[in-house]
Amino acid sequence: MKRAALLTLLAMAWTSATAQTTQARTVNIGLGYIPNVQFTPFYVADKLGYFKAEGLNVRYQHGYVSELMPLLLQGKLDFVVGDPEDAVFARNQGAPVRYVMAMYQKNPVTVFSLKPLDSVSDLKGKTLGIPGPFGSSYHAAQALLDSAGLKEGRDVKLASIGFTQLDAVKAGRVDAAVGYVNNEVVQLRAGGQRVYTLDTSAAYPMVGVGLITTDSNLKSDLARRVVRAAQRGMKFTVADPARAFKLAQPVFGKGGGTLDILKASTPLIRSAYTAQNGLGASNPATWTKAVAALVAQGQLKAGVRAGDFYTNALISKTLK
Repeated sequence: MKRAALLTLLAMAWTSATAQTTQARTVNIGLGYIPNVQFTPFYVADKLGYFKAEGLNVRYQHGYVSELMPLLLQGKLDFVVGDPEDAVFARNQGAPVRYVMAMYQKNPVTVFSLKPLDSVSDLKGKTLGIPGPFGSSYHAAQALLDSAGLKEGRDVKLASIGFTQLDAVKAGRVDAAVGYVNNEVVQLRAGGQRVYTLDTSAAYPMVGVGLITTDSNLKSDLARRVVRAAQRGMKFTVADPARAFKLAQPVFGKGGGTLDILKASTPLIRSAYTAQNGLGASNPATWTKAVAALVAQGQLKAGVRAGDFYTNALISKTLK
């Protein structure tokens, strides 16, 4: 047998033996709420073997982020996909967590109504439905009202309606609601209804939902491998939403969202900043302004540093 052929066979045998003796690391990721089209990049990353390429087996656990964050701190989950505020307030209270990858470069929160709505001042004297006094939607709504000098209670009534914004607006139980440009607005327009919206990003320029993990995970290469696989999932989803939807739909089912919702979500994944710094990177200017808004709301003490709550250290700049 020729020497080159022998070396090839030995290499193949060694690779096979190594694969059999090396067990993939299982990584547990908490995805908020229920299986949904919004998590398509993660489902795709699993389906296409991006996690396996990093030596990982991924397991997803769905639930409310308020339930998932304690599991992260207990070590029962390795990562949680949640709002940046989930990491901000947890870390502010001493929890060793950090936001490490942005799924959305722009917070998709919007105020929507079936009644004419041209400016924030149009909300005066109206009832605005919110899921509750928590999360990105609440803080974006507060910042929007503050930007127009409107006060909760005095000028605008905030009604906690859970995640029934779509039905509440359609039934007229509230004049407007805080929802998402890539969810309720898409559904209403798909039904042929005219929708009025108010963009909240100028008042509250925070990034959207993303990956959160513990400081201990940042000390190993686990977080970098998970982020890299997720970045590949985002890149595939942006490049081919239709195929990504087809791959992911068996996971979230027919009731978990539409292709139109996914198509409305993909523009949020990329930005001028990610074009230079990689998908999932957080713009420091965005964080600084948003944290300043939280300070103005009294949610954080003056002097906190935005950089304490997030990191771009794990982002691969080659995945754009």
